[in-house]
Amino acid sequence: MSIKQTAHDFCEACDAGKGWDVCREWCTPDATFSVQADALAEIKSLADYTEWAKGLLTPMPDAHAEFKSLTADEDASRAVLFAVFHGTHTADAGNGAPTGKKVASDYVYVLDFDGGKIRHMTKVWNDVHALTQVGWM
Repeated sequence: MSIKQTAHDFCEACDAGKGWDVCREWCTPDATFSVQADALAEIKSLADYTEWAKGLLTPMPDAHAEFKSLTADEDASRAVLFAVFHGTHTADAGNGAPTGKKVASDYVYVLDFDGGKIRHMTKVWNDVHALTQVGWM
């Protein structure tokens, strides 16, 4: 399987809230995660990130990703996905009453591969902008 297809399948499962039980199929067991966003500052493993993404479906059951572009550089063992996260805060998940506000937040995943498996993912995301849109800041 190409890294582009692996990246697509992983991102689709991750952003659909499938969690690590499903997402691990495409990753090394110790895959790491990084981001320059305070909302995710404590998350260092891809396993933890996929569980965080799964948790977004509780307060935003309509959450979904709109994939805009996916490119792969097979020589560099890297794939890059650009997408928009959409959701509406309609359920109380312990973070307060539903705001009813919608979010449309751009983000990029940069996936580094080792032997056909994802070994590291960097997320490029403006958490302040996204959290403000949904009324959490």
